[in-house]
Amino acid sequence: MDQFCRPRSPRLARGPARPLAFGAPRADDRGVDATVDAGRAGGIRLGTAPGRWVVLATVLGSGMAMLDGTVVNVALPRIGEDLGASLADLQWTVNAYLLTLAALILLGGSLGDRYGRRRVFLIGVCWFAVASAACAAAPSVGVLVAARALQGIGGALLTPGSLAMLQAVFHPDDRAGAVGAWSGLGGVAAAIGPFLGGWLVDGPGWRWIFLLNVPLAAVVVVVTARHVPETRDPEATGRFDVPGAVLAALALAGVTYTLTEPGSVLAPVTGVAGVLCAVGFVLVERRSANPMLPLELFRSRLFTAINLVTLCVYAAFSGIFLLLTVQLQIVSGFSPLTAGVALIPITLLMLAFSSRAGKLGRAIGPRLPLTLGPMICAVGVLLMLRIGPTASYWTDVLPAVVVLGCGMTLLVAPLTATVLAAVEVRHAGIASGVNNAAARAAGLLAVAALPALAGLTGDAYRVPAEVDDAFHTAMLICAALLAGGGLIAVATVHGNVLDHTEPLAEPDCDWHAAPTTPPLDPGHECPTCHPAPEEQPGQHDTR
Repeated sequence: MDQFCRPRSPRLARGPARPLAFGAPRADDRGVDATVDAGRAGGIRLGTAPGRWVVLATVLGSGMAMLDGTVVNVALPRIGEDLGASLADLQWTVNAYLLTLAALILLGGSLGDRYGRRRVFLIGVCWFAVASAACAAAPSVGVLVAARALQGIGGALLTPGSLAMLQAVFHPDDRAGAVGAWSGLGGVAAAIGPFLGGWLVDGPGWRWIFLLNVPLAAVVVVVTARHVPETRDPEATGRFDVPGAVLAALALAGVTYTLTEPGSVLAPVTGVAGVLCAVGFVLVERRSANPMLPLELFRSRLFTAINLVTLCVYAAFSGIFLLLTVQLQIVSGFSPLTAGVALIPITLLMLAFSSRAGKLGRAIGPRLPLTLGPMICAVGVLLMLRIGPTASYWTDVLPAVVVLGCGMTLLVAPLTATVLAAVEVRHAGIASGVNNAAARAAGLLAVAALPALAGLTGDAYRVPAEVDDAFHTAMLICAALLAGGGLIAVATVHGNVLDHTEPLAEPDCDWHAAPTTPPLDPGHECPTCHPAPEEQPGQHDTR
Protein backbone atom coordinates (compact mmCIF):
# COMPACT_ATOMS: atom_id res chain seq x y z
CA MET A 1 0.00 0.00 0.00
CA ASP A 2 2.57 2.40 -1.12
CA GLN A 3 0.86 4.60 -3.63
CA PHE A 4 -2.28 6.63 -4.30
CA CYS A 5 -4.03 5.64 -7.49
CA ARG A 6 -6.90 6.78 -9.61
CA PRO A 7 -9.02 4.41 -11.70
CA ARG A 8 -8.42 4.31 -15.40
CA SER A 9 -11.36 4.54 -17.78
CA PRO A 10 -13.59 1.46 -17.87
CA ARG A 11 -12.87 1.03 -21.55
CA LEU A 12 -9.17 0.73 -20.94
CA ALA A 13 -9.74 -1.69 -18.09
CA ARG A 14 -11.24 -4.32 -20.40
CA GLY A 15 -9.08 -6.77 -22.25
CA PRO A 16 -6.67 -9.54 -21.40
CA ALA A 17 -6.24 -10.41 -17.75
CA ARG A 18 -3.59 -8.22 -16.21
CA PRO A 19 -0.56 -9.70 -14.47
CA LEU A 20 -1.12 -9.71 -10.73
CA ALA A 21 1.50 -9.32 -8.05
CA PHE A 22 3.12 -12.37 -6.46
CA GLY A 23 1.68 -14.96 -8.83
CA ALA A 24 -1.97 -14.10 -8.40
CA PRO A 25 -4.68 -16.05 -10.23
CA ARG A 26 -5.18 -16.35 -13.90
CA ALA A 27 -8.63 -15.14 -14.91
CA ASP A 28 -11.01 -16.34 -17.54
CA ASP A 29 -12.52 -13.88 -20.00
CA ARG A 30 -14.89 -12.59 -17.32
CA GLY A 31 -12.03 -11.96 -14.89
CA VAL A 32 -13.33 -14.63 -12.46
CA ASP A 33 -11.07 -16.83 -10.38
CA ALA A 34 -11.84 -20.41 -11.36
CA THR A 35 -11.70 -21.67 -7.77
CA VAL A 36 -14.55 -19.63 -6.28
CA ASP A 37 -18.14 -18.65 -6.93
CA ALA A 38 -18.29 -16.34 -9.93
CA GLY A 39 -21.03 -14.28 -8.28
CA ARG A 40 -18.62 -13.19 -5.57
CA ALA A 41 -14.96 -13.26 -6.56
CA GLY A 42 -14.04 -11.64 -9.84
CA GLY A 43 -17.42 -9.95 -10.05
CA ILE A 44 -17.63 -7.62 -7.04
CA ARG A 45 -18.20 -3.99 -8.03
CA LEU A 46 -16.45 -1.12 -6.29
CA GLY A 47 -19.53 1.04 -5.70
CA THR A 48 -21.49 -1.72 -3.94
CA ALA A 49 -21.65 -2.58 -0.25
CA PRO A 50 -19.63 -5.83 -0.73
CA GLY A 51 -16.97 -3.85 -2.57
CA ARG A 52 -16.71 -1.25 0.17
CA TRP A 53 -16.35 -3.97 2.82
CA VAL A 54 -13.51 -5.61 0.89
CA VAL A 55 -11.67 -2.30 0.50
CA LEU A 56 -12.16 -1.56 4.21
CA ALA A 57 -10.71 -4.92 5.25
CA THR A 58 -7.65 -4.65 3.03
CA VAL A 59 -7.01 -0.99 3.89
CA LEU A 60 -7.18 -1.56 7.64
CA GLY A 61 -5.05 -4.69 7.42
CA SER A 62 -2.21 -3.30 5.34
CA GLY A 63 -2.65 0.05 7.12
CA MET A 64 -1.45 -1.56 10.34
CA ALA A 65 1.84 -2.44 8.70
CA MET A 66 2.07 1.01 7.12
CA LEU A 67 1.50 2.81 10.41
CA ASP A 68 3.94 0.55 12.23
CA GLY A 69 6.64 1.31 9.68
CA THR A 70 6.33 5.08 10.14
CA VAL A 71 5.71 5.55 13.87
CA VAL A 72 8.51 3.49 15.40
CA ASN A 73 11.33 5.85 14.34
CA VAL A 74 9.66 8.70 16.22
CA ALA A 75 9.53 6.61 19.40
CA LEU A 76 13.12 5.36 19.39
CA PRO A 77 14.62 7.95 21.80
CA ARG A 78 11.85 7.29 24.36
CA ILE A 79 12.18 3.52 23.93
CA GLY A 80 15.91 3.80 24.56
CA GLU A 81 15.36 5.93 27.66
CA ASP A 82 12.67 3.65 29.10
CA LEU A 83 14.39 0.32 28.47
CA GLY A 84 17.99 1.51 28.92
CA ALA A 85 18.80 0.44 25.37
CA SER A 86 22.04 1.05 23.50
CA LEU A 87 22.08 2.41 19.98
CA ALA A 88 22.60 -1.11 18.61
CA ASP A 89 19.50 -2.22 20.51
CA LEU A 90 17.48 0.56 18.88
CA GLN A 91 18.85 -0.39 15.47
CA TRP A 92 17.67 -3.96 16.05
CA THR A 93 14.27 -2.65 17.10
CA VAL A 94 13.92 -1.33 13.55
CA ASN A 95 15.88 -4.00 11.71
CA ALA A 96 14.31 -7.08 13.29
CA TYR A 97 11.05 -6.10 11.63
CA LEU A 98 12.66 -5.18 8.30
CA LEU A 99 14.71 -8.38 8.27
CA THR A 100 11.83 -10.85 8.39
CA LEU A 101 9.60 -8.67 6.23
CA ALA A 102 12.16 -8.26 3.43
CA ALA A 103 13.17 -11.93 3.49
CA LEU A 104 9.66 -13.39 3.48
CA ILE A 105 7.39 -10.96 1.62
CA LEU A 106 7.68 -12.81 -1.71
CA LEU A 107 7.10 -16.18 -0.03
CA GLY A 108 4.07 -14.72 1.76
CA GLY A 109 2.41 -13.96 -1.56
CA SER A 110 3.05 -17.48 -2.80
CA LEU A 111 1.48 -18.98 0.32
CA GLY A 112 -1.68 -16.98 -0.34
CA ASP A 113 -1.84 -18.15 -3.95
CA ARG A 114 -1.63 -21.77 -2.84
CA TYR A 115 -3.67 -21.94 0.36
CA GLY A 116 -6.08 -19.05 -0.09
CA ARG A 117 -5.40 -15.35 0.04
CA ARG A 118 -8.04 -14.60 2.65
CA ARG A 119 -6.80 -17.39 4.89
CA VAL A 120 -3.15 -16.30 4.75
CA PHE A 121 -4.15 -12.65 5.12
CA LEU A 122 -6.13 -13.45 8.27
CA ILE A 123 -3.25 -15.49 9.68
CA GLY A 124 -0.95 -12.54 9.00
CA VAL A 125 -3.30 -10.07 10.69
CA CYS A 126 -3.67 -12.25 13.80
CA TRP A 127 0.06 -12.93 13.87
CA PHE A 128 0.80 -9.21 13.57
CA ALA A 129 -1.64 -8.37 16.39
CA VAL A 130 -0.19 -10.94 18.79
CA ALA A 131 3.34 -9.75 18.04
CA SER A 132 2.24 -6.13 18.51
CA ALA A 133 0.83 -6.99 21.95
CA ALA A 134 4.15 -8.63 22.80
CA CYS A 135 5.95 -5.46 21.72
CA ALA A 136 3.70 -3.34 23.92
CA ALA A 137 4.30 -5.57 26.94
CA ALA A 138 8.05 -6.06 26.37
CA PRO A 139 9.89 -5.81 29.71
CA SER A 140 13.29 -5.56 28.04
CA VAL A 141 14.80 -4.57 24.75
CA GLY A 142 15.62 -8.20 23.94
CA VAL A 143 11.96 -9.18 24.15
CA LEU A 144 11.02 -6.13 22.08
CA VAL A 145 13.46 -7.08 19.31
CA ALA A 146 12.18 -10.67 19.22
CA ALA A 147 8.58 -9.45 19.05
CA ARG A 148 9.47 -7.04 16.25
CA ALA A 149 10.90 -9.95 14.24
CA LEU A 150 7.60 -11.78 14.70
CA GLN A 151 5.77 -8.64 13.58
CA GLY A 152 7.75 -8.71 10.34
CA ILE A 153 6.57 -12.26 9.64
CA GLY A 154 2.97 -11.14 10.09
CA GLY A 155 3.60 -8.18 7.79
CA ALA A 156 5.05 -10.48 5.12
CA LEU A 157 1.85 -12.52 5.19
CA LEU A 158 -0.69 -9.70 5.16
CA THR A 159 0.94 -7.05 2.92
CA PRO A 160 0.97 -8.94 -0.43
CA GLY A 161 -2.28 -10.68 0.46
CA SER A 162 -4.21 -7.43 0.75
CA LEU A 163 -3.34 -6.41 -2.81
CA ALA A 164 -3.86 -9.90 -4.24
CA MET A 165 -7.33 -10.13 -2.69
CA LEU A 166 -8.36 -6.87 -4.34
CA GLN A 167 -7.09 -8.01 -7.73
CA ALA A 168 -8.87 -11.36 -7.46
CA VAL A 169 -12.31 -10.41 -6.15
CA PHE A 170 -13.15 -7.23 -8.06
CA HIS A 171 -14.65 -7.02 -11.53
CA PRO A 172 -11.95 -6.21 -14.14
CA ASP A 173 -13.49 -2.79 -14.79
CA ASP A 174 -13.15 -1.88 -11.10
CA ARG A 175 -9.77 -3.34 -10.21
CA ALA A 176 -7.77 -0.19 -10.85
CA GLY A 177 -10.27 1.84 -8.85
CA ALA A 178 -10.14 -0.65 -5.96
CA VAL A 179 -6.35 -0.60 -5.92
CA GLY A 180 -6.58 3.18 -6.05
CA ALA A 181 -8.83 3.37 -3.00
CA TRP A 182 -6.63 0.87 -1.14
CA SER A 183 -3.37 2.63 -1.80
CA GLY A 184 -4.80 6.13 -1.60
CA LEU A 185 -5.87 5.48 1.96
CA GLY A 186 -2.39 4.03 2.43
CA GLY A 187 -1.07 7.47 1.55
CA VAL A 188 -3.26 8.87 4.31
CA ALA A 189 -1.76 6.32 6.71
CA ALA A 190 1.73 7.38 5.65
CA ALA A 191 0.83 11.01 6.34
CA ILE A 192 -0.81 10.52 9.73
CA GLY A 193 1.61 7.85 10.98
CA PRO A 194 4.35 10.20 12.24
CA PHE A 195 1.74 12.57 13.70
CA LEU A 196 -0.05 9.73 15.48
CA GLY A 197 3.22 8.25 16.68
CA GLY A 198 4.43 11.56 18.06
CA TRP A 199 1.11 12.18 19.81
CA LEU A 200 1.10 8.72 21.42
CA VAL A 201 4.73 8.99 22.54
CA ASP A 202 4.09 12.42 24.04
CA GLY A 203 0.84 11.28 25.64
CA PRO A 204 0.08 7.75 26.88
CA GLY A 205 3.54 6.43 25.97
CA TRP A 206 5.44 4.56 23.27
CA ARG A 207 3.88 1.18 24.11
CA TRP A 208 0.58 2.44 22.67
CA ILE A 209 2.01 2.65 19.15
CA PHE A 210 2.03 -1.17 19.25
CA LEU A 211 -1.06 -1.70 21.39
CA LEU A 212 -3.15 0.26 18.89
CA ASN A 213 -2.78 -2.61 16.41
CA VAL A 214 -4.78 -5.04 18.56
CA PRO A 215 -8.27 -3.48 18.22
CA LEU A 216 -7.55 -2.66 14.57
CA ALA A 217 -6.73 -6.31 13.93
CA ALA A 218 -9.95 -7.43 15.63
CA VAL A 219 -11.98 -5.26 13.25
CA VAL A 220 -10.04 -6.55 10.25
CA VAL A 221 -10.64 -10.19 11.23
CA VAL A 222 -14.40 -9.69 11.62
CA VAL A 223 -14.83 -7.74 8.37
CA THR A 224 -12.61 -10.08 6.34
CA ALA A 225 -14.23 -13.26 7.63
CA ARG A 226 -17.73 -11.96 6.87
CA HIS A 227 -17.28 -10.02 3.64
CA VAL A 228 -14.18 -11.13 1.70
CA PRO A 229 -14.52 -14.26 -0.49
CA GLU A 230 -11.70 -16.78 -0.60
CA THR A 231 -9.53 -16.95 -3.72
CA ARG A 232 -6.49 -18.93 -4.74
CA ASP A 233 -4.48 -19.71 -7.84
CA PRO A 234 -5.47 -23.14 -9.24
CA GLU A 235 -2.21 -23.25 -11.21
CA ALA A 236 -0.01 -22.71 -8.14
CA THR A 237 1.70 -26.10 -7.96
CA GLY A 238 5.07 -27.51 -7.03
CA ARG A 239 7.11 -27.06 -3.89
CA PHE A 240 7.55 -23.81 -2.05
CA ASP A 241 10.98 -22.25 -2.19
CA VAL A 242 11.56 -22.70 1.54
CA PRO A 243 15.35 -23.16 1.16
CA GLY A 244 15.53 -19.89 -0.76
CA ALA A 245 13.53 -18.04 1.90
CA VAL A 246 15.68 -19.45 4.71
CA LEU A 247 18.94 -18.62 2.94
CA ALA A 248 17.73 -15.09 2.15
CA ALA A 249 16.83 -14.51 5.80
CA LEU A 250 20.15 -15.93 7.04
CA ALA A 251 22.14 -13.87 4.53
CA LEU A 252 20.42 -10.65 5.55
CA ALA A 253 20.69 -11.52 9.25
CA GLY A 254 24.42 -12.29 9.05
CA VAL A 255 25.33 -9.14 7.15
CA THR A 256 23.03 -7.01 9.31
CA TYR A 257 24.58 -8.29 12.54
CA THR A 258 28.07 -7.58 11.27
CA LEU A 259 27.16 -4.03 10.26
CA THR A 260 25.23 -3.34 13.49
CA GLU A 261 27.79 -4.88 15.86
CA PRO A 262 31.11 -4.25 14.07
CA GLY A 263 33.11 -4.52 17.30
CA SER A 264 31.65 -7.86 18.33
CA VAL A 265 33.79 -10.99 18.40
CA LEU A 266 31.14 -12.71 16.29
CA ALA A 267 31.03 -9.99 13.63
CA PRO A 268 33.62 -11.54 11.27
CA VAL A 269 31.96 -14.95 11.56
CA THR A 270 28.45 -13.67 10.89
CA GLY A 271 29.71 -11.55 8.01
CA VAL A 272 31.31 -14.51 6.27
CA ALA A 273 28.30 -16.70 7.02
CA GLY A 274 26.00 -14.06 5.57
CA VAL A 275 28.00 -13.85 2.36
CA LEU A 276 28.07 -17.64 2.01
CA CYS A 277 24.30 -17.80 2.54
CA ALA A 278 23.85 -15.14 -0.14
CA VAL A 279 25.89 -17.23 -2.58
CA GLY A 280 23.88 -20.29 -1.61
CA PHE A 281 20.66 -18.35 -2.19
CA VAL A 282 21.70 -17.50 -5.74
CA LEU A 283 22.59 -21.15 -6.45
CA VAL A 284 19.31 -22.43 -5.02
CA GLU A 285 17.26 -19.89 -6.98
CA ARG A 286 19.08 -20.81 -10.19
CA ARG A 287 18.25 -24.50 -9.79
CA SER A 288 14.78 -24.26 -8.23
CA ALA A 289 11.76 -25.18 -10.34
CA ASN A 290 9.69 -22.63 -8.41
CA PRO A 291 12.13 -19.93 -7.31
CA MET A 292 11.09 -17.21 -4.90
CA LEU A 293 13.24 -14.82 -6.96
CA PRO A 294 13.36 -15.71 -10.69
CA LEU A 295 16.93 -14.82 -11.65
CA GLU A 296 15.91 -14.56 -15.28
CA LEU A 297 14.55 -11.12 -14.47
CA PHE A 298 18.11 -9.87 -14.12
CA ARG A 299 18.91 -10.78 -17.70
CA SER A 300 17.38 -7.40 -18.43
CA ARG A 301 20.17 -4.89 -17.95
CA LEU A 302 17.60 -2.18 -17.43
CA PHE A 303 15.86 -4.12 -14.65
CA THR A 304 19.20 -4.74 -12.94
CA ALA A 305 20.22 -1.09 -13.27
CA ILE A 306 16.92 0.24 -11.89
CA ASN A 307 17.19 -2.07 -8.89
CA LEU A 308 20.70 -0.71 -8.26
CA VAL A 309 19.21 2.78 -8.35
CA THR A 310 16.55 1.56 -5.91
CA LEU A 311 19.18 0.18 -3.53
CA CYS A 312 21.07 3.48 -3.50
CA VAL A 313 18.15 5.86 -3.07
CA TYR A 314 16.11 3.83 -0.58
CA ALA A 315 19.17 3.11 1.56
CA ALA A 316 19.61 6.88 1.73
CA PHE A 317 15.93 7.52 2.48
CA SER A 318 15.88 4.99 5.33
CA GLY A 319 19.00 6.51 6.87
CA ILE A 320 17.57 10.02 6.59
CA PHE A 321 14.23 9.19 8.20
CA LEU A 322 15.90 7.25 11.02
CA LEU A 323 18.49 9.84 12.00
CA LEU A 324 16.52 13.01 11.29
CA THR A 325 13.90 12.19 13.93
CA VAL A 326 16.70 11.47 16.44
CA GLN A 327 18.51 14.71 15.52
CA LEU A 328 15.37 16.79 15.92
CA GLN A 329 14.61 15.37 19.36
CA ILE A 330 18.05 14.94 20.92
CA VAL A 331 19.89 17.91 19.40
CA SER A 332 17.26 20.45 18.37
CA GLY A 333 14.97 19.83 21.33
CA PHE A 334 11.82 19.10 19.32
CA SER A 335 9.06 17.09 20.97
CA PRO A 336 8.23 13.67 19.48
CA LEU A 337 5.04 15.15 18.03
CA THR A 338 6.86 18.02 16.30
CA ALA A 339 9.60 15.69 15.05
CA GLY A 340 6.94 13.36 13.67
CA VAL A 341 5.03 15.99 11.73
CA ALA A 342 8.25 17.51 10.35
CA LEU A 343 8.25 14.98 7.48
CA ILE A 344 4.58 15.33 6.51
CA PRO A 345 5.37 17.83 3.68
CA ILE A 346 7.10 15.00 1.82
CA THR A 347 3.96 12.88 1.79
CA LEU A 348 1.79 15.83 0.82
CA LEU A 349 4.08 16.72 -2.11
CA MET A 350 4.04 13.13 -3.35
CA LEU A 351 0.25 12.94 -3.12
CA ALA A 352 -0.16 16.22 -4.99
CA PHE A 353 2.40 15.92 -7.78
CA SER A 354 3.60 12.33 -8.33
CA SER A 355 0.87 11.79 -10.93
CA ARG A 356 2.28 14.62 -12.99
CA ALA A 357 5.78 13.22 -12.56
CA GLY A 358 4.54 9.90 -13.94
CA LYS A 359 3.06 11.62 -16.98
CA LEU A 360 6.30 13.54 -17.50
CA GLY A 361 8.27 10.31 -17.40
CA ARG A 362 6.03 8.75 -20.04
CA ALA A 363 6.31 11.84 -22.24
CA ILE A 364 10.08 12.45 -22.15
CA GLY A 365 11.36 9.09 -20.95
CA PRO A 366 12.50 8.12 -17.45
CA ARG A 367 16.18 9.00 -17.81
CA LEU A 368 15.86 12.67 -16.86
CA PRO A 369 13.50 12.14 -13.86
CA LEU A 370 15.59 9.21 -12.58
CA THR A 371 18.70 11.38 -12.81
CA LEU A 372 17.38 14.72 -11.56
CA GLY A 373 15.18 13.20 -8.84
CA PRO A 374 18.05 11.73 -6.78
CA MET A 375 20.20 14.81 -7.40
CA ILE A 376 17.47 17.12 -6.08
CA CYS A 377 17.07 14.80 -3.10
CA ALA A 378 20.81 15.09 -2.47
CA VAL A 379 20.49 18.89 -2.40
CA GLY A 380 17.69 18.58 0.17
CA VAL A 381 19.87 16.32 2.30
CA LEU A 382 22.76 18.79 2.15
CA LEU A 383 20.38 21.51 3.34
CA MET A 384 19.78 19.35 6.43
CA LEU A 385 23.34 20.12 7.49
CA ARG A 386 21.88 23.38 8.81
CA ILE A 387 19.78 21.51 11.37
CA GLY A 388 21.53 21.82 14.72
CA PRO A 389 21.01 22.81 18.39
CA THR A 390 19.31 26.12 17.52
CA ALA A 391 17.39 24.89 14.48
CA SER A 392 14.13 26.52 13.55
CA TYR A 393 11.52 24.40 11.82
CA TRP A 394 10.49 27.13 9.39
CA THR A 395 13.97 28.28 8.31
CA ASP A 396 16.08 25.13 8.71
CA VAL A 397 13.91 22.01 8.62
CA LEU A 398 11.06 22.89 6.27
CA PRO A 399 13.20 24.08 3.28
CA ALA A 400 15.29 20.91 3.41
CA VAL A 401 12.23 18.67 3.70
CA VAL A 402 10.46 20.43 0.82
CA VAL A 403 13.45 20.07 -1.52
CA LEU A 404 13.82 16.41 -0.54
CA GLY A 405 10.10 15.88 -1.17
CA CYS A 406 10.32 17.48 -4.62
CA GLY A 407 13.12 15.11 -5.60
CA MET A 408 11.25 12.07 -4.31
CA THR A 409 8.11 13.14 -6.15
CA LEU A 410 10.03 13.39 -9.41
CA LEU A 411 11.74 10.03 -8.85
CA VAL A 412 9.29 7.43 -7.56
CA ALA A 413 6.62 7.19 -10.28
CA PRO A 414 9.10 6.92 -13.22
CA LEU A 415 11.14 4.38 -11.24
CA THR A 416 8.10 2.12 -10.83
CA ALA A 417 7.08 2.48 -14.47
CA THR A 418 10.61 1.62 -15.60
CA VAL A 419 10.76 -1.48 -13.41
CA LEU A 420 7.55 -2.77 -15.00
CA ALA A 421 8.66 -1.86 -18.51
CA ALA A 422 12.04 -3.57 -18.10
CA VAL A 423 10.58 -7.09 -18.06
CA GLU A 424 8.03 -9.10 -20.02
CA VAL A 425 4.40 -8.30 -19.25
CA ARG A 426 3.88 -11.68 -17.60
CA HIS A 427 6.61 -10.87 -15.05
CA ALA A 428 5.34 -7.38 -14.15
CA GLY A 429 3.86 -8.36 -10.78
CA ILE A 430 6.91 -10.26 -9.54
CA ALA A 431 9.20 -7.49 -10.87
CA SER A 432 7.37 -4.96 -8.70
CA GLY A 433 7.59 -7.33 -5.72
CA VAL A 434 11.34 -7.78 -6.20
CA ASN A 435 11.85 -4.03 -6.46
CA ASN A 436 9.84 -3.49 -3.28
CA ALA A 437 11.83 -6.19 -1.45
CA ALA A 438 15.10 -4.68 -2.69
CA ALA A 439 14.12 -1.30 -1.23
CA ARG A 440 13.30 -2.91 2.12
CA ALA A 441 16.63 -4.78 2.14
CA ALA A 442 18.44 -1.54 1.33
CA GLY A 443 16.72 0.15 4.25
CA LEU A 444 17.66 -2.76 6.51
CA LEU A 445 21.35 -2.51 5.61
CA ALA A 446 21.37 1.29 5.85
CA VAL A 447 19.89 1.31 9.35
CA ALA A 448 22.49 -1.29 10.34
CA ALA A 449 25.57 0.38 8.83
CA LEU A 450 24.97 4.13 8.77
CA PRO A 451 25.24 4.98 12.50
CA ALA A 452 28.56 3.16 12.83
CA LEU A 453 29.89 4.74 9.63
CA ALA A 454 28.92 8.13 11.05
CA GLY A 455 30.66 7.41 14.36
CA LEU A 456 27.56 6.90 16.51
CA THR A 457 27.77 3.82 18.74
CA GLY A 458 26.91 2.63 22.24
CA ASP A 459 25.03 5.20 24.31
CA ALA A 460 26.28 8.16 22.27
CA TYR A 461 22.77 8.75 20.89
CA ARG A 462 21.92 10.32 24.26
CA VAL A 463 24.68 12.94 23.96
CA PRO A 464 23.56 15.89 21.80
CA ALA A 465 27.06 16.83 20.61
CA GLU A 466 27.80 13.24 19.53
CA VAL A 467 24.48 12.95 17.72
CA ASP A 468 25.01 16.28 15.95
CA ASP A 469 28.43 15.30 14.62
CA ALA A 470 27.22 11.87 13.51
CA PHE A 471 24.13 13.33 11.85
CA HIS A 472 26.18 15.67 9.68
CA THR A 473 28.48 12.82 8.62
CA ALA A 474 25.51 10.54 7.90
CA MET A 475 23.80 13.17 5.75
CA LEU A 476 26.93 13.51 3.63
CA ILE A 477 26.93 9.73 3.13
CA CYS A 478 23.23 9.77 2.21
CA ALA A 479 23.79 12.61 -0.25
CA ALA A 480 26.58 10.57 -1.88
CA LEU A 481 24.28 7.53 -2.16
CA LEU A 482 21.60 9.64 -3.82
CA ALA A 483 24.07 11.15 -6.25
CA GLY A 484 25.33 7.65 -7.02
CA GLY A 485 21.78 6.54 -7.82
CA GLY A 486 21.40 9.46 -10.23
CA LEU A 487 24.70 8.64 -11.94
CA ILE A 488 23.69 4.99 -12.40
CA ALA A 489 20.44 6.14 -14.02
CA VAL A 490 22.12 8.55 -16.43
CA ALA A 491 24.62 5.85 -17.43
CA THR A 492 22.18 2.98 -17.95
CA VAL A 493 18.78 4.37 -18.99
CA HIS A 494 18.73 5.38 -22.66
CA GLY A 495 15.85 6.58 -24.80
CA ASN A 496 12.21 6.42 -23.81
CA VAL A 497 11.76 2.84 -22.63
CA LEU A 498 8.16 3.69 -21.69
CA ASP A 499 6.96 4.12 -25.26
CA HIS A 500 4.32 1.79 -26.70
CA THR A 501 6.14 0.35 -29.68
CA GLU A 502 6.24 -3.09 -28.09
CA PRO A 503 4.28 -4.95 -25.38
CA LEU A 504 4.90 -3.60 -21.91
CA ALA A 505 3.19 -3.29 -18.54
CA GLU A 506 2.16 0.05 -17.13
CA PRO A 507 1.57 0.97 -13.47
CA ASP A 508 -1.94 0.66 -12.13
CA CYS A 509 -1.28 3.72 -10.01
CA ASP A 510 -0.74 7.38 -10.76
CA TRP A 511 -0.09 8.73 -7.27
CA HIS A 512 2.59 7.48 -4.87
CA ALA A 513 2.79 8.57 -1.25
CA ALA A 514 5.02 6.34 0.89
CA PRO A 515 8.54 7.74 1.35
CA THR A 516 10.32 4.59 2.56
CA THR A 517 9.47 2.00 -0.13
CA PRO A 518 8.53 2.06 -3.81
CA PRO A 519 4.97 1.08 -4.74
CA LEU A 520 3.85 -2.53 -4.71
CA ASP A 521 2.25 -2.28 -8.16
CA PRO A 522 1.02 -5.27 -10.20
CA GLY A 523 0.86 -3.23 -13.40
CA HIS A 524 -1.52 -3.75 -16.29
CA GLU A 525 -1.02 -4.68 -19.90
CA CYS A 526 -0.70 -1.65 -22.16
CA PRO A 527 -4.00 -1.25 -24.07
CA THR A 528 -2.23 0.48 -26.95
CA CYS A 529 -0.27 -2.68 -27.61
CA HIS A 530 -3.06 -5.11 -26.68
CA PRO A 531 -6.51 -3.66 -27.43
CA ALA A 532 -9.60 -5.27 -25.96
CA PRO A 533 -11.11 -8.05 -28.09
CA GLU A 534 -14.15 -6.00 -29.15
CA GLU A 535 -11.98 -3.11 -30.30
CA GLN A 536 -9.86 -2.78 -33.40
CA PRO A 537 -6.35 -1.33 -33.38
CA GLY A 538 -6.53 2.36 -33.99
CA GLN A 539 -10.07 2.63 -32.61
CA HIS A 540 -9.41 2.37 -28.88
CA ASP A 541 -8.52 5.04 -26.37
CA THR A 542 -4.91 6.10 -26.06
CA ARG A 543 -3.17 8.05 -23.36
